[in-house]
Amino acid sequence: MAERLFEGLKVIDCASYIAGPAAATVMSDFGAEVVKIEPPGKGDPYRTRVQTPPGHVHPVSPNWVLDARNKKSLALNLATEAGQDVLRRLVREADVFITNYPPRVRRQLRITYDDLAPLNDRLIYGSFTGYGETGPEVDKPGFDATAWWARSGLMHLVRSGEDATPARSLAGMGDHPSATAMYAAIVTALYQRERTGRGLHVGSSLLMNGLWANGCSVQATLCGEAVAVQPARADSTAPLRNHYRCADGRWLLLSIVHDDRRWGVFQKAMASGLLHDPRFATMQSRAEHAHDLVAALDAIFAAKPLAEWRAILDASGLVFGIVAEMEDIPHDEQMRVSGALVPFAGDDLLTVTSPFWIGGQEKVAPRHAPKVGEHSDDVLRSAGYGAEEIRSLRAAGVIG
Repeated sequence: MAERLFEGLKVIDCASYIAGPAAATVMSDFGAEVVKIEPPGKGDPYRTRVQTPPGHVHPVSPNWVLDARNKKSLALNLATEAGQDVLRRLVREADVFITNYPPRVRRQLRITYDDLAPLNDRLIYGSFTGYGETGPEVDKPGFDATAWWARSGLMHLVRSGEDATPARSLAGMGDHPSATAMYAAIVTALYQRERTGRGLHVGSSLLMNGLWANGCSVQATLCGEAVAVQPARADSTAPLRNHYRCADGRWLLLSIVHDDRRWGVFQKAMASGLLHDPRFATMQSRAEHAHDLVAALDAIFAAKPLAEWRAILDASGLVFGIVAEMEDIPHDEQMRVSGALVPFAGDDLLTVTSPFWIGGQEKVAPRHAPKVGEHSDDVLRSAGYGAEEIRSLRAAGVIG
């Protein structure tokens, strides 16, 4: 196997909640050595962030299992001068520094780009924020629910009709795609460094990524067009791009775009006289009677369970998707075989891999997330600290 792309690359993850650390996780998948900086004691508060119901079975927060894999933990008190000295020593030998602390906190801890860049002219400094590095809301705290989902217009538009209540986003729904953007910024900077020999400051934000995710609707608005919320399912103006409930209560989503060319194939697959109604004979008449066609399809799909419809639609070559329930995911053969879900090294527990592959590169077999400060001594030894220095730092509460 060829050497992994980021073998020997040193990354400092001085971030929390979720996009910043997840960008470092992606780098670790391709061989980077990632040192996670977290406070001594309980460590990063993201460790104990649990979205699962009370009584969850896994001993570690699933969020931490996902986003802290492959990393080394250095428990370091950055509120102390000695802790900041340790970090600066690590930065001198690092390739990438990632933080999502607000600018105000970065200034307090003396970890701004201006603080760290003079220590290492090859350092790529990646900063992630809720709302950006400048402007009136620069220090405003933000999560993906507020900055990515709500502020971007997604929360308003993704609902079933004007009268429907907006839905809350899921945990990490905006953070993980935003982490991929942060990763892209860092890798672009590494490419620039190859050309110039010098590092630079790159960044991204939840707000930028939310607008990008909602880019089609945002651009339409910027072009002066009106953008409406999604219609109620029963009132869909595109019945062949709608979702339907099957006999067993499961849902599927049709996505048949060229319904003028595919209508005959669809009629044959459905094998129902309801679709031979003269009101549905042409593309124009189907649009005019969309409400009636949705009702007819409701009745048709309600006659068979999802598994039967899945086989029928697969055989027809029509585009559709099952509306997966979470219990489906661990047993999804395509997800496993395609490498979207991978096992931890020496373990049967699966995890979600980073969302791309590179020819000739084999990703690191995921290693379990570290305990708080599990690698503190190893990291400091690698940075040139002696045993007595490490004991002194621990006795002073600088490391844990």
